[in-house]
Amino acid sequence: MGYKNLFMDLDDTLWDIHLNGRECLEEIYQDYGYAEFYPTFSDYYAVYMPGNLRLWAMYRQGEIRKEELIVERFLAPVRDFGINDPEYARQLSDDFLDRTTRKTRLIEGTLELLDYLKPRYRMHILSNGFREVQYKKIENSGLKPYFDKIILSEDAGINKPHPDMFTYALKSTNSRRNETVMIGDSWDADIVGAYQSRIAQIWFNPAAEAPDGFEPTHTVRTLAEIRDIL
Repeated sequence: MGYKNLFMDLDDTLWDIHLNGRECLEEIYQDYGYAEFYPTFSDYYAVYMPGNLRLWAMYRQGEIRKEELIVERFLAPVRDFGINDPEYARQLSDDFLDRTTRKTRLIEGTLELLDYLKPRYRMHILSNGFREVQYKKIENSGLKPYFDKIILSEDAGINKPHPDMFTYALKSTNSRRNETVMIGDSWDADIVGAYQSRIAQIWFNPAAEAPDGFEPTHTVRTLAEIRDIL
């Protein structure tokens, strides 16, 4: 294989955005009095999360801007209750994002894998996450020492899966395409993006979902399995 450079997604590949984010949202539910609108946090979460995922998919494809994502994901669950102020949503988003930077739960096996990989490869974060939180999350969760560079879509001016994001990352890290592998959990953003950019892929797929349209270079269900590949 001859890999020398690893591009690694952050959220839900290394940093547990599902559990960390859910914890922050539950705090928001309590602190903002959302029990007035939804009897339980689970009720609120069941409305918030599908909309959030839909908006992120649109953001990845360049169909909406960051501002629209930030505002709409927090207004949509409460608009029917008379809250429709974009400034309210911006302040809530700032509060939510600040809370996420203090959460440090990692995907099982993250540090063990990084300890194994660090002496063997040049490693770089490749993320669509927002600049104002990703650096803090990486720092606070102890991930920073493992990575040579952090490449964010906001710096590149384009999101994964667009090939220009991967070209930007290759140039920024002085990496050759045929010596690089992308490791990530998102089929659309990480795996399709790398495939279309002619970069090898390791799909972290704990749910054992079926690939769509092609077979990735490698597929694993746990991070520990990556050691058998690299």
